[in-house]
Amino acid sequence: MVSILLVEDDDRLASLVMRYLQTNGFDVRRVCDGTSAYEVIGQAPPDIVLLDLGLPDMDGLDLCRSLRPAYKGLLCILSARADDIHQVLGLELGADDYISKPVEPRLLLARLRAHLRRLQPDDSADVLLFGELRIDLASRDVTLGEEAVQLTTSEFDLLSVLARNAGRILSRDRLFETLRGIGFDGMDRSIDARVSRLRRKLGDTDLEATRIKTVRGQGYLFSQAAWQ
Repeated sequence: MVSILLVEDDDRLASLVMRYLQTNGFDVRRVCDGTSAYEVIGQAPPDIVLLDLGLPDMDGLDLCRSLRPAYKGLLCILSARADDIHQVLGLELGADDYISKPVEPRLLLARLRAHLRRLQPDDSADVLLFGELRIDLASRDVTLGEEAVQLTTSEFDLLSVLARNAGRILSRDRLFETLRGIGFDGMDRSIDARVSRLRRKLGDTDLEATRIKTVRGQGYLFSQAAWQ
């Protein structure tokens, strides 16, 4: 059973979310503050963390920042802060998704299931090689030369989609629908934030990125030749 830690101080919302997710087969535990969340995750990491930003003892973004280096599960922000600045910052800090409140429980469930589907082993998965870059699609391990590249779940998902389509331009709409299961609304910045993080981790730090290229007005292109 997939385990979820809900970090939420709103009793009414927490009760609603917990009942709905439990009814749909999830094991849900709830804490009300960041300190308790940090302790629980350190002792028994859940498969998914649903994190509110407006916690009584700390800002949820600070908790996200401190959790991400060690926590390897899905980290989804669930917040009433719907502005672009908070969404981009949350994603830059390593959140796998940013879900704005109020959210319909059915939509929340669909988003979580979409993430989990991408984590299921693919019997046809193999290893993609691009020069010194090695992407193991089965184990979800990435190495660059002799160094392991630590990627979040959402970063690996994006890299695998781009690498499987090396040499082809993928629009934001195509990427968004593939990774999130819903159409791009023209406003969400999560794809751009993930590309930015991937470039840093893969050493694609020139003024103009050469390994994951931005094709103005069209989308992103994973350049096979740039790795040779």
